[in-house]
Amino acid sequence: MEKPNISDAEWEVMKICWLKSAPCTANEIVKALEQTTDWKPNTIKTLIGRLVKKGALGFIEEGRVYIYNPLVTEEECIKAESKSFLARVFGGALKPMLVTFLQEEKLSQDDIEELKRLLEERKE
Repeated sequence: MEKPNISDAEWEVMKICWLKSAPCTANEIVKALEQTTDWKPNTIKTLIGRLVKKGALGFIEEGRVYIYNPLVTEEECIKAESKSFLARVFGGALKPMLVTFLQEEKLSQDDIEELKRLLEERKE
């Protein structure tokens, strides 16, 4: 199954859904996002609707309340977004992206050790 293409604003909605370990209502999503954004409830509900159409969120109807749950995991979306970014910005080439990242970012000694460990694992 191809992962849905999720916009930046839709990511914010998905983060709320992923953070909750149980399905949530539109009102719970709205309340959570009103604390971190200046979006109106109708804007948030529109984003929820788009995510349902894209297959990222599913829902069940209980009376007049819709209860939403993620149909894709955060990890699946991160992997898909990473591949899309790599293809879009670096033509799919990993090495130039890594070189750019390493030249531009400040890395702690722990970060460097973790990267070394990951590269050693890949050698095996």
